[in-house]
Amino acid sequence: QVQLVESGGGLVQPGGSLRLSCAASGSILSINDMSWYRQAPGKERDLVAHITSGGSTNYADSVKGRFTISRDNAKKTVYLQMNSLKPEDTAVYYCNADLMRRGTNWYTAYWGQGTQVTVSS
Repeated sequence: QVQLVESGGGLVQPGGSLRLSCAASGSILSINDMSWYRQAPGKERDLVAHITSGGSTNYADSVKGRFTISRDNAKKTVYLQMNSLKPEDTAVYYCNADLMRRGTNWYTAYWGQGTQVTVSS
């Protein structure tokens, strides 16, 4: 059994900051790429930020300069530091990770359950 558990969402005023965490647990042999996505009501799920196992990152244009993705491989955790938040950042944020389970030799994409981020005054 493999799980991704997000935390850190909540209500914040415009201009504020939040830090999301996503911890992987279970019978994991290796973790490749990790990402954060978000989905606003009535919209598709979009990529926000991505980080490779080597630490290379890329971001959606809408969050560049405001959000930072990072990871702690020892803790099997990916983070999303969100600064200068705007109302349009309001969405459910999901983490995604390519994981290799013990006993296999291929990577499978797993999703977390999502955490709500609301930016409002």
